[in-house]
Amino acid sequence: MLRDQTKRCMNVKTETDSSDDAGSHFLKNSVLYKEFLAEREEVLKHKWIESEKAGSDIGFEKALLDWIVKHRSSWRERRMRENKLIKTPA
Repeated sequence: MLRDQTKRCMNVKTETDSSDDAGSHFLKNSVLYKEFLAEREEVLKHKWIESEKAGSDIGFEKALLDWIVKHRSSWRERRMRENKLIKTPA
């Protein structure tokens, strides 16, 4: 089920047409979407590292669940601290 939802989310762009260009531009510039992309990249890094350790591909779903349990909360806290430091005027 989760795998099907992930596939649908990844195929959203193919289902849109050119009339959604403004919405697409807004989406790509939204903070939420940027956070999603950053988190996805971390999961993919985790997948690569854990797959190397295991000697075979562990798959995205297993990597995602493992990363959420082991790393997500500290990653988000660190990211929020970094964002506050960037936004705070010197």
